[in-house]
Amino acid sequence: TNVTVVLEFRLLGFSSNPHCQILLFTVFLVIYILTILGNIIIISVVTLEPRLHSPMYKFLKNLSFLEVCYTTTIVPKMLANLLAKRKSISFSGCMAQLYYFIFLGATECYLLAVMAYDRYLAVCEPLHYTVAMTAESYTRLAVGSWVTGFFTGFLPCLMVSRLHFCSHNLIDHFFCDISPLLKLSCSDTIVTETVIFSLSLLVLSSCFLLTLASYLLIILSILKIPSASGKRITFSTCSSHLMVVTIYYGTMISMYVRPTYNQSSELNKAVSVLYTVVTPLLNPLIYSLRNKAFQKALEKIV
Repeated sequence: TNVTVVLEFRLLGFSSNPHCQILLFTVFLVIYILTILGNIIIISVVTLEPRLHSPMYKFLKNLSFLEVCYTTTIVPKMLANLLAKRKSISFSGCMAQLYYFIFLGATECYLLAVMAYDRYLAVCEPLHYTVAMTAESYTRLAVGSWVTGFFTGFLPCLMVSRLHFCSHNLIDHFFCDISPLLKLSCSDTIVTETVIFSLSLLVLSSCFLLTLASYLLIILSILKIPSASGKRITFSTCSSHLMVVTIYYGTMISMYVRPTYNQSSELNKAVSVLYTVVTPLLNPLIYSLRNKAFQKALEKIV
């Protein structure tokens, strides 16, 4: 059978109403600028303030840098398409966007799990923390998260890129995500869906369970503290990270750890906006507003 090679995809986006497009462009542009500024502030403060050179804040700097890259993978192209008459992306550009989206998303899972482990050591093993979380240990965990995420993105992107799309090139989404691309393909996608579903389940569930186990042990340790003020102070060191973990895993699990055939495109878009646009903005807000040490360091630098 002759197969027409698709050289570019058309992104349907959110709405065909011009006024709605301009409103969405304005809202998403403001959020994107605030996200970049917020995360750059965190990176700068942690770098410039010697008292924040502990592993916890170094991991936070990694997370902030990742959020800048993560949202930049999606939002600039989305903003351009909101104002463009022809909302398109090349096939190679689409595959590149898909790869970086998976790579950075997986890296965030690993980083959040590592940060939970760091908090576990600080709360449950305070006397051994400086021995267990040395500069060498931090470097291994941070680099390991990035390298593992880098290789995690290869298989899904390779399998999707080898699918046939015939003459169909209309993606019912605002970026090149896995689910709309699988729906668009005229190939048999059962094997690809199964492999991607299994990989998503493996990455998300393993990182989530490690994070959950760390926080269960943290909570048990906090409950053993006799004073209420001691419990509150100890829990405050973990609460910001716990909020970020809850938001991130809530959206990602609802999106990727389920079969793709029964997913609503409009629901997919709404959930995707949460973890590609809103969550990267919330992270710097949560960490800066709930962290007194960071606030004092920011005031000192300003």
